[in-house]
Amino acid sequence: MLRTLTFLDEAARIELTLPVTPSTYSWTHHNTVETVSLDQTGEVNLGGVRRMGSTTLKSCLFPAQLYPFCVSGAVADPWHYLMQIERWIDAKTTVRFLVSGTPTNALVLIESLEYREQDGTNDYYADIAIRQTRTPAAAALSAAGTVRKPARQSKTGAASARTYAVAKGDTLWHIAKKFYGDGSLCCRLAAANPSIKNPDLIYPGQQLTIPALNALPGAASLSGGAAMAAKTEVVTDDATGKCVLKSGGAAEAGRVI
Repeated sequence: MLRTLTFLDEAARIELTLPVTPSTYSWTHHNTVETVSLDQTGEVNLGGVRRMGSTTLKSCLFPAQLYPFCVSGAVADPWHYLMQIERWIDAKTTVRFLVSGTPTNALVLIESLEYREQDGTNDYYADIAIRQTRTPAAAALSAAGTVRKPARQSKTGAASARTYAVAKGDTLWHIAKKFYGDGSLCCRLAAANPSIKNPDLIYPGQQLTIPALNALPGAASLSGGAAMAAKTEVVTDDATGKCVLKSGGAAEAGRVI
Protein backbone atom coordinates (compact mmCIF):
# COMPACT_ATOMS: atom_id res chain seq x y z
CA MET A 1 0.00 0.00 0.00
CA LEU A 2 1.36 3.42 -0.97
CA ARG A 3 1.78 5.56 2.12
CA THR A 4 0.87 9.23 2.14
CA LEU A 5 2.39 11.89 4.40
CA THR A 6 -0.01 14.66 5.36
CA PHE A 7 0.11 17.91 7.33
CA LEU A 8 -3.28 18.95 8.75
CA ASP A 9 -4.04 22.44 10.08
CA GLU A 10 -7.08 21.54 12.19
CA ALA A 11 -8.01 25.13 13.07
CA ALA A 12 -8.01 26.37 9.46
CA ARG A 13 -9.20 23.02 8.00
CA ILE A 14 -6.22 22.94 5.60
CA GLU A 15 -4.91 19.52 4.55
CA LEU A 16 -1.60 19.31 2.68
CA THR A 17 -0.52 15.87 1.43
CA LEU A 18 2.98 15.60 -0.02
CA PRO A 19 2.58 15.11 -3.80
CA VAL A 20 5.23 12.37 -3.90
CA THR A 21 5.79 10.01 -0.98
CA PRO A 22 9.45 10.22 0.13
CA SER A 23 11.52 7.07 -0.33
CA THR A 24 12.10 6.96 3.43
CA TYR A 25 11.01 8.66 6.64
CA SER A 26 11.71 8.18 10.33
CA TRP A 27 10.17 9.17 13.65
CA THR A 28 11.87 9.41 17.05
CA HIS A 29 10.10 8.13 20.18
CA HIS A 30 12.19 8.35 23.34
CA ASN A 31 12.37 9.60 26.91
CA THR A 32 14.93 11.16 29.21
CA VAL A 33 17.28 8.80 31.04
CA GLU A 34 19.33 10.24 33.90
CA THR A 35 22.45 8.48 35.16
CA VAL A 36 23.26 8.95 38.86
CA SER A 37 26.18 7.60 40.90
CA LEU A 38 25.29 5.94 44.22
CA ASP A 39 27.76 5.16 46.98
CA GLN A 40 28.61 1.43 47.07
CA THR A 41 26.31 0.79 44.11
CA GLY A 42 27.79 2.69 41.23
CA GLU A 43 25.92 4.11 38.27
CA VAL A 44 22.13 3.75 38.13
CA ASN A 45 19.99 4.79 35.17
CA LEU A 46 16.66 6.41 36.04
CA GLY A 47 13.85 6.85 33.56
CA GLY A 48 12.58 10.40 33.28
CA VAL A 49 9.87 12.20 31.36
CA ARG A 50 9.04 11.50 27.77
CA ARG A 51 10.80 13.62 25.16
CA MET A 52 9.10 15.01 22.09
CA GLY A 53 9.57 13.24 18.77
CA SER A 54 11.25 14.84 15.77
CA THR A 55 12.33 14.07 12.23
CA THR A 56 13.53 15.63 9.00
CA LEU A 57 11.77 14.64 5.78
CA LYS A 58 14.61 14.70 3.28
CA SER A 59 14.55 15.29 -0.49
CA CYS A 60 10.76 15.65 -0.69
CA LEU A 61 9.86 16.09 -4.37
CA PHE A 62 7.48 18.91 -5.34
CA PRO A 63 6.97 18.36 -9.10
CA ALA A 64 6.24 20.97 -11.74
CA GLN A 65 4.47 18.28 -13.79
CA LEU A 66 2.40 15.27 -12.83
CA TYR A 67 4.36 12.03 -12.86
CA PRO A 68 2.81 8.53 -12.74
CA PHE A 69 4.13 8.10 -9.20
CA CYS A 70 2.42 11.24 -7.83
CA VAL A 71 -0.27 10.63 -5.22
CA SER A 72 -3.92 11.11 -6.10
CA GLY A 73 -4.91 14.79 -6.04
CA ALA A 74 -1.35 16.09 -6.41
CA VAL A 75 -0.90 19.63 -7.76
CA ALA A 76 1.75 20.24 -10.43
CA ASP A 77 2.98 23.45 -8.80
CA PRO A 78 5.83 23.31 -6.26
CA TRP A 79 4.90 26.70 -4.82
CA HIS A 80 1.42 25.49 -3.92
CA TYR A 81 3.14 23.39 -1.25
CA LEU A 82 6.23 25.44 -0.41
CA MET A 83 4.33 28.69 0.23
CA GLN A 84 1.81 26.96 2.51
CA ILE A 85 4.62 25.41 4.55
CA GLU A 86 6.33 28.82 4.77
CA ARG A 87 3.08 30.40 6.02
CA TRP A 88 2.86 27.78 8.77
CA ILE A 89 6.47 28.43 9.77
CA ASP A 90 6.00 32.23 9.87
CA ALA A 91 2.77 31.95 11.89
CA LYS A 92 4.25 29.33 14.27
CA THR A 93 1.23 27.18 13.47
CA THR A 94 0.86 23.80 15.15
CA VAL A 95 -0.14 21.19 12.57
CA ARG A 96 -0.84 17.48 12.76
CA PHE A 97 1.59 15.14 11.00
CA LEU A 98 0.05 11.86 9.81
CA VAL A 99 1.42 8.87 7.92
CA SER A 100 -1.34 6.70 6.43
CA GLY A 101 -1.46 3.07 7.50
CA THR A 102 0.71 3.68 10.59
CA PRO A 103 0.19 4.95 14.17
CA THR A 104 2.24 8.07 13.34
CA ASN A 105 -0.10 10.92 14.28
CA ALA A 106 1.46 13.86 16.16
CA LEU A 107 1.05 17.58 16.70
CA VAL A 108 4.19 19.27 15.38
CA LEU A 109 5.83 22.60 14.67
CA ILE A 110 7.68 22.95 11.37
CA GLU A 111 11.17 24.02 12.37
CA SER A 112 12.68 24.68 8.95
CA LEU A 113 12.18 24.31 5.21
CA GLU A 114 15.13 24.12 2.82
CA TYR A 115 14.30 23.78 -0.87
CA ARG A 116 16.31 23.62 -4.07
CA GLU A 117 16.00 23.09 -7.83
CA GLN A 118 18.59 20.60 -8.99
CA ASP A 119 17.85 19.05 -12.37
CA GLY A 120 16.53 21.78 -14.68
CA THR A 121 12.99 20.35 -14.81
CA ASN A 122 11.46 23.12 -12.62
CA ASP A 123 10.84 20.44 -9.98
CA TYR A 124 11.84 21.36 -6.44
CA TYR A 125 13.31 19.20 -3.70
CA ALA A 126 12.95 20.14 -0.04
CA ASP A 127 14.06 19.08 3.43
CA ILE A 128 11.36 19.65 6.07
CA ALA A 129 12.40 19.55 9.75
CA ILE A 130 9.56 19.02 12.25
CA ARG A 131 9.37 18.73 16.04
CA GLN A 132 6.54 17.35 18.14
CA THR A 133 4.89 19.85 20.50
CA ARG A 134 2.44 19.95 23.37
CA THR A 135 0.76 22.69 25.41
CA PRO A 136 1.89 22.80 29.06
CA ALA A 137 -0.90 22.79 31.64
CA ALA A 138 -0.82 25.90 33.85
CA ALA A 139 -1.59 25.66 37.57
CA ALA A 140 -4.51 27.84 38.71
CA LEU A 141 -4.14 30.47 41.45
CA SER A 142 -6.88 30.77 44.05
CA ALA A 143 -8.01 34.12 45.46
CA ALA A 144 -5.67 33.61 48.43
CA GLY A 145 -2.73 33.30 46.07
CA THR A 146 -2.04 29.61 46.71
CA VAL A 147 -1.45 27.25 43.83
CA ARG A 148 -4.38 24.96 43.19
CA LYS A 149 -3.63 21.81 41.24
CA PRO A 150 -6.13 20.97 38.49
CA ALA A 151 -8.61 18.37 39.70
CA ARG A 152 -8.16 14.99 38.07
CA GLN A 153 -11.25 13.73 36.28
CA SER A 154 -12.34 10.37 37.63
CA LYS A 155 -14.13 7.72 35.60
CA THR A 156 -17.52 9.08 34.67
CA GLY A 157 -20.28 7.30 36.52
CA ALA A 158 -22.99 9.83 35.74
CA ALA A 159 -26.47 8.40 35.20
CA SER A 160 -26.93 10.54 32.09
CA ALA A 161 -24.58 11.48 29.27
CA ARG A 162 -22.63 14.73 29.33
CA THR A 163 -21.21 16.77 26.45
CA TYR A 164 -17.64 17.85 25.84
CA ALA A 165 -16.28 20.49 23.43
CA VAL A 166 -13.12 19.29 21.69
CA ALA A 167 -10.12 21.50 22.52
CA LYS A 168 -7.14 22.18 20.28
CA GLY A 169 -4.72 19.25 20.40
CA ASP A 170 -7.34 16.76 21.67
CA THR A 171 -7.55 13.21 20.30
CA LEU A 172 -10.21 10.58 20.99
CA TRP A 173 -7.59 8.51 22.81
CA HIS A 174 -6.83 11.35 25.24
CA ILE A 175 -10.53 12.20 25.72
CA ALA A 176 -11.32 8.55 26.56
CA LYS A 177 -8.32 8.53 28.93
CA LYS A 178 -9.55 11.75 30.57
CA PHE A 179 -13.14 10.63 31.22
CA TYR A 180 -12.78 6.87 31.62
CA GLY A 181 -9.15 6.41 32.63
CA ASP A 182 -8.63 4.10 29.63
CA GLY A 183 -7.59 5.48 26.24
CA SER A 184 -8.43 2.19 24.49
CA LEU A 185 -12.13 3.02 24.97
CA CYS A 186 -11.74 5.57 22.16
CA CYS A 187 -13.33 3.10 19.71
CA ARG A 188 -16.48 2.78 21.82
CA LEU A 189 -16.55 6.55 22.37
CA ALA A 190 -16.43 7.00 18.57
CA ALA A 191 -19.36 4.58 18.24
CA ALA A 192 -21.34 6.73 20.70
CA ASN A 193 -20.88 9.76 18.40
CA PRO A 194 -22.26 9.02 14.90
CA SER A 195 -20.97 12.41 13.68
CA ILE A 196 -17.40 11.08 13.88
CA LYS A 197 -16.55 9.75 10.43
CA ASN A 198 -12.84 9.20 11.10
CA PRO A 199 -11.64 8.78 14.71
CA ASP A 200 -8.26 10.26 13.72
CA LEU A 201 -9.87 13.57 12.70
CA ILE A 202 -11.77 15.56 15.32
CA TYR A 203 -11.82 19.35 15.37
CA PRO A 204 -11.69 22.10 18.02
CA GLY A 205 -15.21 23.10 19.07
CA GLN A 206 -16.78 19.80 17.97
CA GLN A 207 -19.38 18.65 20.52
CA LEU A 208 -19.02 15.05 21.71
CA THR A 209 -21.42 13.00 23.80
CA ILE A 210 -19.67 11.37 26.78
CA PRO A 211 -21.92 8.52 28.03
CA ALA A 212 -21.55 6.93 31.44
CA LEU A 213 -18.99 4.12 31.40
CA ASN A 214 -21.64 1.41 31.69
CA ALA A 215 -23.63 3.02 28.85
CA LEU A 216 -20.82 3.01 26.27
CA PRO A 217 -21.85 1.08 23.14
CA GLY A 218 -19.74 -1.62 21.59
CA ALA A 219 -17.45 -0.63 18.71
CA ALA A 220 -20.11 -0.19 16.05
CA SER A 221 -19.90 0.51 12.33
CA LEU A 222 -19.35 4.10 11.26
CA SER A 223 -20.45 5.43 7.88
CA GLY A 224 -17.61 6.46 5.59
CA GLY A 225 -16.88 10.10 4.69
CA ALA A 226 -16.02 11.52 1.32
CA ALA A 227 -12.54 10.02 1.51
CA MET A 228 -13.83 6.52 2.25
CA ALA A 229 -15.44 4.59 -0.54
CA ALA A 230 -16.83 1.86 1.65
CA LYS A 231 -18.36 1.46 5.08
CA THR A 232 -15.78 1.98 7.86
CA GLU A 233 -15.90 -0.04 11.03
CA VAL A 234 -14.18 1.05 14.24
CA VAL A 235 -12.83 -1.93 16.20
CA THR A 236 -10.24 -2.75 18.87
CA ASP A 237 -7.34 -5.04 17.97
CA ASP A 238 -7.26 -7.61 20.81
CA ALA A 239 -3.59 -8.40 20.16
CA THR A 240 -2.31 -4.81 20.38
CA GLY A 241 -5.10 -2.90 22.13
CA LYS A 242 -5.00 -0.30 19.35
CA CYS A 243 -8.00 1.53 17.90
CA VAL A 244 -8.30 0.38 14.29
CA LEU A 245 -10.26 1.61 11.27
CA LYS A 246 -11.38 -1.26 9.06
CA SER A 247 -12.45 -0.18 5.57
CA GLY A 248 -13.08 -2.52 2.66
CA GLY A 249 -11.11 -5.30 4.34
CA ALA A 250 -8.06 -3.11 5.09
CA ALA A 251 -7.24 -1.99 8.61
CA GLU A 252 -5.58 1.29 9.52
CA ALA A 253 -4.30 2.06 13.01
CA GLY A 254 -5.93 4.99 14.80
CA ARG A 255 -3.67 5.17 17.85
CA VAL A 256 -2.18 8.56 18.62
CA ILE A 257 1.48 9.08 19.41
